[in-house]
Amino acid sequence: MLSFLTSFLVVASLLQGPAAKPGQGPAAKPVPASAVPAPAAAGVAAKPAPAPPIQWSATRKLAVADFLGRPGSGDPLASSTSSDIKANAACKDFVFSSTVLATFDPNKSWFRNPKTASEALLRHEQTHFDITEVYARIMRQKMVLFQAKADCLKLQPAFNNLTKGVYDLWDKEQNRYDQETNHGLNAVRQASWEKQTQAKLEQLQAFALPQ
Repeated sequence: MLSFLTSFLVVASLLQGPAAKPGQGPAAKPVPASAVPAPAAAGVAAKPAPAPPIQWSATRKLAVADFLGRPGSGDPLASSTSSDIKANAACKDFVFSSTVLATFDPNKSWFRNPKTASEALLRHEQTHFDITEVYARIMRQKMVLFQAKADCLKLQPAFNNLTKGVYDLWDKEQNRYDQETNHGLNAVRQASWEKQTQAKLEQLQAFALPQ
């Protein structure tokens, strides 16, 4: 099987200062055997495993409890959402297939003061995640057209070009959302963005995953 995976991470925030820039984390480096820590001693609590990603769902909205991360030292943000579009394409026996998922990373998402986080703040972060799903659906729509002319012998360059175009548009939309809503502080513009984002999700309903 010939397959390729593209993953793009966006960090979107409601803040009182400059917006955080989306980007990809560095590639993982091999860890020498000598650097692997020994098992925890008896009676010492092991560090909890990272929470799994949350896949976007029309019926499962984000809750404050989903934001498990912590702000960095000196970070001025009030909250931060880390969402991801993962696109995979493969050819098996010259038959093309693809998957596209919009996910939320609880471990890298946080509220500075979760106990006092407002409903408006949570809605702002949910809309960031909803915008991610909009572009995941756009990606699935493009994959349908891509499949009709996909050349399995030259899959990777064409697939990379397609996904990069969608990621670039998604990045611009996330930044425009924060700029126009002043990171959620402009209630009128926030309400407008929530409405238009839901309208886009409805328009692209044919490219939603089964719930």
